[in-house]
Amino acid sequence: MKKIFNYSALVLLLITALTFTSCQEEFEELPQPDEQQTLMASSSTAKLIQRTAAKDGSFDNIVDGASCFAVNFPYTVNVNGLDITIDSPEDLKVIEEIFDQLDDDIDVLEILFPITITLEDYTEITISNFEELRALAAECIEGGGDDDIECIDFVYPVTFYTFDINEVQTGSVTIENDEQLRRFLEGLDDDDLISIDFPVDLKLYDGTVVTVTNNAELAITIENAKEACDEDDDNDYNDDDFNKERLANYLVECPWIVLSVERDGVNQSAQYEAFLMRFREDGSVTVRDRAGNVLNGEWELNDTNSDYVELQLFFDTLVDFNLSWKVYEVGEGKIKLFSDEGNHIVMKIACEEDVEPDSLRQILRECSWVIKKVKNQGEEINRLLGYEFNFFAEGVVTLSNEEIMYEGTWEIVRNEQGRLVMSITIGDEPGVNFEWPLSSLRYDRLKFEIPEIGYELILQRVCDDNANDGDVVEIRSIMMEGEWVVAQYQDNGVDITQEFEGYDFNFQPEHLVTVSTNMDPLFNGLWRVIRNYENELKVYLNFGDDAPFAELTDDWNLVSITADRIELKDWSDDPEAGTVAYDVLVFERKQ
Repeated sequence: MKKIFNYSALVLLLITALTFTSCQEEFEELPQPDEQQTLMASSSTAKLIQRTAAKDGSFDNIVDGASCFAVNFPYTVNVNGLDITIDSPEDLKVIEEIFDQLDDDIDVLEILFPITITLEDYTEITISNFEELRALAAECIEGGGDDDIECIDFVYPVTFYTFDINEVQTGSVTIENDEQLRRFLEGLDDDDLISIDFPVDLKLYDGTVVTVTNNAELAITIENAKEACDEDDDNDYNDDDFNKERLANYLVECPWIVLSVERDGVNQSAQYEAFLMRFREDGSVTVRDRAGNVLNGEWELNDTNSDYVELQLFFDTLVDFNLSWKVYEVGEGKIKLFSDEGNHIVMKIACEEDVEPDSLRQILRECSWVIKKVKNQGEEINRLLGYEFNFFAEGVVTLSNEEIMYEGTWEIVRNEQGRLVMSITIGDEPGVNFEWPLSSLRYDRLKFEIPEIGYELILQRVCDDNANDGDVVEIRSIMMEGEWVVAQYQDNGVDITQEFEGYDFNFQPEHLVTVSTNMDPLFNGLWRVIRNYENELKVYLNFGDDAPFAELTDDWNLVSITADRIELKDWSDDPEAGTVAYDVLVFERKQ
C-alpha cells in the first residue's frame, strides 16, 4: 500500500531549502541566474539522478525473489506443474492467480534455465541454474534498501551538456529513457562536468508532474520523493506485510463480506456466503445474514510466537466462527484466515457498504459505464461486452452499442440486508434486468453480484470517452487508419489464424468496426479502447455470436501497437484440463 505523499509539503520544503542556503551543503552550490549550472559526475546530485534512472527489479519478485535485478522476457516457469511463458509484466499476474487458487496447498515455482537478467545498471548476465540465481539474489538488500529510486521518474527527452575543465561546452546528448541516462552517467569520469537543459519535468508515482529549473530544485525534489511511496522491494509479492496494529486498523476500516467458510474440513460456504461482518474499535463485532438478521459477538487480536497474528472470534450463535484464527494473508482487499484441521475463512473488504444511496446515484450519473462482464443465472452474456450504460435523472437509463439503443428504468435502494442494490429494467434487453447488489466500488470500477445464484455485473467508468487520455486517443487514431487483417490468432496455444483469412477489419468512429470480404461488408461489430481501473490499456471487441468472429469477442490487453501492427493478449485457463494459457490476436495493416 503506497504511503500518502503530500505535494504541498514538497513545495514547502523546496521553497524552504532555496531560502536557507545553509541547508544546501549536500547539493551543488547554487549559481547565479545567468551562469551555466554545471555539476560534477561524482556529485551527490548526479548520484541521485543515477539512482532515479536505475533499472527497477522489484516487479518480478514473485519469480526471482530479488529487487536489484529483473529477468529478461521471454522466459518460462513451471508453477504447480503448469508451464507458463512470461513475456510481459502482465503475465506475472497469472502466477499469483495460480498461487491464490487454493489456500492450503504448497505453491512451487521453478524457472526453466538458462535465463538472462538485467542489473540496476542495465548490465545483462546469463544465469545457468538456480544456485547462481540464489547467490546473486543474496547480494540484494531486502526490504527497500536498494539503490534505485522508484517513486519519481524523469519525463523524457532530457538534454545534457558536457564541459572541459574550463567549463567550456564540448558536446550535448539528448536522453530518451532511463537506460540511456544510466549508461551516459556510467560512462563519465568522476571529475567530468555536465549540465542539464532546464526546465525538466519529473513525474511522481501518483501522476503529479513537478517542473524544476535548476540543480538545487532537482536534487531536493528527488530527495524528498525517495520515501514517498512503497517501492515494494520486499520479496512478499502479494504485499501482505502486516502487524497487529495495521491489521486492527484494517479490520475496523470497513465492513467485510464473507466469501467462503470451511469448518473441520466441511465446506460451509453456501450457508455463510455474503454474510456481512463489521468489526468495531471497542472489541464488538456484528454479522448481518442474508435475511438482514444481526448477530453480535466479540473479537480480539493476539500476537503469537510464530509469524502469524491471531484473530479470536466469539459468538453465542455463530459457532462455526468461534475459533482462534491465524491471519495468513492480507492484501488486494481480502483477508484469509485458517486454523488446523481444515478450518478456513476468506473475506473481502466492502467499503461500499458505507456508501449512501444518493452518493452511488451521483457516481453513476457522472460518466458513462461500459460493461466488462455480465452473468445472468450462471450464463455469461458475451453479446453485451462493451455496451455502454448512461444513467440519467428521473430514473431513466440507456444501454447502447452505438448502432442500437435500449431505454429503461433504474433506481438505487437498500435491500433487507441493508446492502445497496441497483435495480435495472430494460424491456428489450432482459440480460441486465435484475436487482444488482453492490459488491465492490473501487477506483473506476463497479461490481454487482450474487455469486451463489450466478449473477454478476462489472462496469468500467469511462468519462468523456477517454478523450483526455493521450495514449487512448493515439491508439484509436492508428486503428482507424485503413483496413486490417488477422495475421495471427491463437486460442490457448492452438493456431487457428486460417479461419480469418480473407476478412478485412475497418475500425470506424463511434466504436463501429466493419467486417468485409472482397470489399463487400458482412456485418458490424463494436470496438473500444479504454484505460481501465488498473491503469491498463484495453481493446474491447464484440462481434456477437457469429462464428468464427465470436472467438474474438473479449476485453483484450494491449501488448504493443505500431503503425502497421497491433498485438493483443488475453489470459485464459481451463481448470479441468489443468492448463493455463493465453489467447493471442495480432492485426496487421492490409497491404
